[in-house]
Amino acid sequence: MTERHIRREAVSDQLFAVLRDRILDGELPPCSALTAERELAAEFGVNRHAVREAVKRLQQARLVEVSHGGRTLVQDWRRTAGLDLAVGIAAADGGPSVADLARDALEMRACIGADAARLCAIRCSEQAAAEIVEATGHYTRSGPDLAELGAANIAWWRLIVEGSGNMAYLLAFNSLVGGTLPVAAVPDDLRTAELLDIDAHLRLAAHIAAREPEAAELLARELLSRSVPSVHRKAVR
Repeated sequence: MTERHIRREAVSDQLFAVLRDRILDGELPPCSALTAERELAAEFGVNRHAVREAVKRLQQARLVEVSHGGRTLVQDWRRTAGLDLAVGIAAADGGPSVADLARDALEMRACIGADAARLCAIRCSEQAAAEIVEATGHYTRSGPDLAELGAANIAWWRLIVEGSGNMAYLLAFNSLVGGTLPVAAVPDDLRTAELLDIDAHLRLAAHIAAREPEAAELLARELLSRSVPSVHRKAVR
């Protein structure tokens, strides 16, 4: 086997990325044994401590599992991995493209936002409802600049997701707006159709304040779905 060297800084991080991509590409298929620690150390010219750290991260990402016999087996990432795998996943040849991931994330955003609006109309306090209505006023005065509108929109939706009382939705929202998922690559025409519809934002805030969960859910889904590219793709297998 030809010895391959990688950069010395953060070697365990680099090795983790290489092994992650081999799993996503199918070079290391589900149920196969991960390459032995000694072989990986020799292949990349690193010490075994770096290999162990990389394998530990693979375990944390639920890409591999240590069997009872002591072997490290590759998992089927489509069944075991979580949202954290979205960071860097598009770099793998066998993984989904950035465009596909962006569309998937935007579909998830629309679903979470719609249900968060429904729950917010049911659960949020009177003070929280008043803050959402007040924040809508700030949003409508943000101006036509998309970057400014986008920042105000995130702050407004955060109030709604917090008002839903659903911690899982809040953590997913943090991933969506924090750059963990690639939702930035939204065509301007789609993003504009959502952000510039001031009337829809005012009506959604009013539905929440009036405790109208069904109307809030329907409007939120319609509004957020405008930013979802209408491109068909095959179901995940």
